[in-house]
Amino acid sequence: MHDEEAWRSMGSFSPDPHITASPSAVETQSTSSEEMVPSSPSPPPPPRVYKPCFVCNDKSSGYHYGVSSCEGCKGFFRRSIQKNMVYTCHRDKNCIINKVTRNRCQYCRLQKCFEVGMSKEAVRNDRNKKKKEVKEEGSPDSYELSPQLEELITKVSKAHQETFPSLCQLGKYTTNSSADHRVQLDLGLWDKFSELATKCIIKIVEFAKRLPGFTGLSIADQITLLKAACLDILMLRICTRYTPEQDTMTFSDGLTLNRTQMHNAGFGPLTDLVFAFAGQLLPLEMDDTETGLLSAICLICGDRMDLEEPEKVDKLQEPLLEALRLYARRRRPSQPYMFPRMLMKITDLRGISTKGAERAITLKMEIPGPMPPLIREMLENPEMFEDDSSQPGPHPKGSKGGGLSPPSSAYPWCLMLCNAPAGCMLPLCPILLPGQGGGRLGPAFLG
Repeated sequence: MHDEEAWRSMGSFSPDPHITASPSAVETQSTSSEEMVPSSPSPPPPPRVYKPCFVCNDKSSGYHYGVSSCEGCKGFFRRSIQKNMVYTCHRDKNCIINKVTRNRCQYCRLQKCFEVGMSKEAVRNDRNKKKKEVKEEGSPDSYELSPQLEELITKVSKAHQETFPSLCQLGKYTTNSSADHRVQLDLGLWDKFSELATKCIIKIVEFAKRLPGFTGLSIADQITLLKAACLDILMLRICTRYTPEQDTMTFSDGLTLNRTQMHNAGFGPLTDLVFAFAGQLLPLEMDDTETGLLSAICLICGDRMDLEEPEKVDKLQEPLLEALRLYARRRRPSQPYMFPRMLMKITDLRGISTKGAERAITLKMEIPGPMPPLIREMLENPEMFEDDSSQPGPHPKGSKGGGLSPPSSAYPWCLMLCNAPAGCMLPLCPILLPGQGGGRLGPAFLG
C-alpha cells in the first residue's frame, strides 16, 4: 500500500515550469535514480503470481498457514482454529468446495483446508506473535463484539438457519415442465410454486417471532412489518440459493428451476430482475449469519407506513445494524465496504418488491382460481383483490394502525402471530384459541 502511494505521489509531481534544467542536470538525475529512469532497457521483473487458492480455487493472496490460499479461506481457517469451532455437515461430508459454494458447508470447507495442508500450528504461532505486537487500528481484533451483541448474533443466526435450510442440506430435484421456452403461465408450475411460497412465508413468520424483541411489538405493528418485508426476505432467501453454473434457483423442498421455468411459474417479467439480483449477491459471499442479520434489518424497519410505534421499531433495529457492521468487518478486515454494500441490497429488494406488487395485478388475471391468501397478503394491498375474498363494507376501525385491531385483510398473519395464552386482546380478532373451539386454521399456526 505504501509503495503504491509513493508511486502515485511521484507520478503526480509537477516541476516548476520556470526552471530550465541543463542537459547535464538531466543526465545526472537519470543516472542517480534507477527506479525512475532505468539505465537499462531490460523490462521490469514480472509481478509475483501465486497458484490459485488450494481450498476453493479462487485468486490467491499469497501463502498462508502453509499453502497458497485466498483471503477468505485464510480468515475462515484462522477463526475456526482460534475459536475451536466444531461444524456439522448436513449431507454426506463430501460437499464440493469452490469459490461459489465455499460458504455453504463449513464442515467440508474446514476438512478441505486440512486436506490441502493448512497447519493448525501455524495459526497458533501467528496468534502468539500478534499478542506481542501493539494492536493496529483496523485489525480484526479491534472489532470486538460485546456479550450482548454476540448473543444477538447467535439468536438471529440460529433463527435463520432453523427456518431456512442451506443449499447443501437439500436434495435437489428438477422437472421438465416448460423448461425450454417461455409461456405466459404454466399452471402446474404455478401450483407447485404457490404451495412452496406459502410454506416459505410461514417459515419467515417463524423467523420473525424468534427475533429478540419482535413479539414485544403490538400485533398490528408485527403484521405491518411482516406484510411490508415478507417479499423482500423471500426474494433474499431464494436468491441465496442461486447456482450460477446452471442458472437455477432451488426451493426449500429441493425443487430446482431454471430461468425459463421461474418465468413460467409466475415470476413473468420479474424473472430477469430477480436473477440479476442473485448474481449481484455472489461477490458479497454472505454466510448464514449475515443473511439472517440482513433479513432481520429488512423486517425491523421503522420507516414502514402505518406503524403505531416506529420509534420502538427503530430502537430494535439499531443493535442489528451494529451487529452486522462489526460481524462483517471482523469477518473481512480488509474489506470495510462490505457492510454498506449489504445495506444497499435492502434498497434493491424493495425495488423488486414494488415490481412484485405490480406483477400480482397481472398474475391475478392469469390464474384460474383465487390467489392463495398468504401470497395475496404478501404481494399487495388488499384493495387489489376485493373481488376475491374481501368482505364488502369498510375495514374495522383502527385498520391503519391507529387502533387495537389489525385490518381484516391481515387475518392470515394473525393466525400465525397470535400467541395469547388466555384469550386474544384484540376485540375483532377472528382467531379461536385452543380450548375455545379452535379456528379452521388456528391450531395449526399458533406458536
